[in-house]
Amino acid sequence: MASTFETSGRSAASGSDPLLTVEDLHVRFQTEDGALHAVRGISFELQRNEVFCIVGESGSGKSVSAMSLLGLLPESATITGSARLGDVDLLQATPGEIRHIRGNVVSMVFQDPMTSLNPVYSIGDQLAEAVRIHQRLPMRMAREQAAEALDLVGIPQAKTRLDAYPHEFSGGMRQRVMIAMAILNDPDLIIADEPTTALDVTVQAQVLEVLDSVKERLNASIVLITHDLGVVAGMADRVAVMYGGRFVEVGSCDEIYLSPRMPYTIGLLNAIPSLEGDVSDLQPIPGTPPLLTSEPSGCPFGPRCTVPEDVCGRAEPALTVVSGSDHHVACHRSDEVPQLLDVTGVGGGDD
Repeated sequence: MASTFETSGRSAASGSDPLLTVEDLHVRFQTEDGALHAVRGISFELQRNEVFCIVGESGSGKSVSAMSLLGLLPESATITGSARLGDVDLLQATPGEIRHIRGNVVSMVFQDPMTSLNPVYSIGDQLAEAVRIHQRLPMRMAREQAAEALDLVGIPQAKTRLDAYPHEFSGGMRQRVMIAMAILNDPDLIIADEPTTALDVTVQAQVLEVLDSVKERLNASIVLITHDLGVVAGMADRVAVMYGGRFVEVGSCDEIYLSPRMPYTIGLLNAIPSLEGDVSDLQPIPGTPPLLTSEPSGCPFGPRCTVPEDVCGRAEPALTVVSGSDHHVACHRSDEVPQLLDVTGVGGGDD
């Protein structure tokens, strides 16, 4: 018998409705120090063919949010909320439904391809397996599709390279293989978790260009997770800045880069090297991210903020809309921040 998603998921996602709707997502882990509240009530909608970027430091909850959608977290995780893809709530789906969805309707590109690719199997065998699991094709046809995918992501001599092993590829080429694996079954949604980590700047740009061209070719949507605002400047449609397990600023690319309202966002922008500036102009964010084993009594960014007020230590600010826009900010001083702090990184400075 076909699952709910198989019978109605794609048709529901193909209209004007959002492809993915996440509401009030919470993720907790039980640790020796108590319950760790890694994700604290994030909500967002993802449209067809949209690139939605989630940006933040390590430990902010970015990857945990993505992995919770595909059932990739350990059993120690407690997940609440909803994540609707078509007619299926991913958080309530059966193991069989999740297996059908993973790699078929939603695929994921992980940040370290060497730990994702099996070193003892050829690239062609691993790609063909991803095809055969979902499409039940003969090995010959599966390898043909694998070669087409490698060619699409810009790997030369694709048919020959099917017989190569992961260690025979460079870091950038291995990441292209992971993208090829992600697109083999024509997914509606690609989740890319730090896909450019540990790659040099030139290769980073190439990998992002491949993702962007694949998105257009498949009419897919992308959730791009990164710690580097500079990486996503030319690719994102919307950006969510994440801190302390929740979104603290959400808006279009222009709103985030040109009119940030949250001191943490400005700190991330000011940590990006500028072509016009000097290395000595870079401004690191002091302090460390909070440990979320207890609920914050005030703004989680308060101890690291350069412009705090008394209210910042007493109450955590809600994510509220900036008047007349789709720009949302969680800061008690969001109206004053543009006058209080200068942005010297990407998109900042004087015109």
